[in-house]
Amino acid sequence: MRKSLAIGGIALALLLAGCSGGTTGSGSSGGSGSGDGYGAPSSQASEPAASGGGLAVADSSLGKIVVDGEGMTAYMFDRDTQGTKTSACTGACLTQWPPILSDSAMPKADGVTGALSTIDTPDGKHQVTLDGWPLYTFAGDSAKGDVNGQGVKDIWWVLSPAGEKIGG
Repeated sequence: MRKSLAIGGIALALLLAGCSGGTTGSGSSGGSGSGDGYGAPSSQASEPAASGGGLAVADSSLGKIVVDGEGMTAYMFDRDTQGTKTSACTGACLTQWPPILSDSAMPKADGVTGALSTIDTPDGKHQVTLDGWPLYTFAGDSAKGDVNGQGVKDIWWVLSPAGEKIGG
């Protein structure tokens, strides 16, 4: 069991190290947002978090946080502009930070007090926003309650139920 935990810890450290490069190119290529190291591709491809748009509040090591319909932690990206109509996370960034999608333009939430809405993705889907921030999950979170994306590169943050960034 200890060996499994050590291997898992090493894998997570490597994943986070891949997202912790400088603000200049990190060797990745692609569209906007992919060459700055904030979404460095990993061997773990992620699908968008298709939660039906449902959000909820859960307890975590950071206190009460927003989670998607599957219980995975929701994050905001400092490079997005609050109230924007488009996401700044594009290209390879989306591999590490899949958008939280909604089946409708009016997402539902249980316990979330911030304003909910959606923005359209380039492929016509609805990305959920909370208090004007587009929401994402993190490929490095493997279980409900994980907050491994908190503070990555000092630009990815967990949100409170009111839509306020925790930390940073």
